[in-house]
Amino acid sequence: MHILPHWNWKQSDTVDVWAYYKNANEVELFLNGKSVGIRKKEGDALHVMWRLPFQPGTIKAISRKNGKLVLMKEVSTAGPAYKIELTADRKIIAAGKDDLSFITVKVLEKNGNLVPEASNLVQFEFTGAGSIAGVDNGNQTSMESFKDNKRKAFNGLYLG
Repeated sequence: MHILPHWNWKQSDTVDVWAYYKNANEVELFLNGKSVGIRKKEGDALHVMWRLPFQPGTIKAISRKNGKLVLMKEVSTAGPAYKIELTADRKIIAAGKDDLSFITVKVLEKNGNLVPEASNLVQFEFTGAGSIAGVDNGNQTSMESFKDNKRKAFNGLYLG
């Protein structure tokens, strides 16, 4: 199950919250611990939606099948950028020029939540028997070079 979008908005904003799920027939959404309703699966739909006034805190979605818990996901309001987290797509890379490892870089706040509005510039460096093949952030309108060793985050994310 996924909850979209992030939960960093202005106090006056109204936000469409989407829960994408499978293997369940209903989803209940909570805002700061209070239920804002249950949405049931309709036909072949794999998502449900709520329109909520933004309040800082946490939204939590609980999916159920026949009343039994399937999965729970939470998204919390993020504070300012505090650290970066790097995650490789694998543990072993074959020697030579024919293998790549994609490194996902996330800008996180102090509690480990992704900072969805982060656009920090990060410079990538590599030591050892390899090289940086390219960097990206997923922003289709970015004019930054893929072949550079630095990139601004887009929605708190990079890929190197």
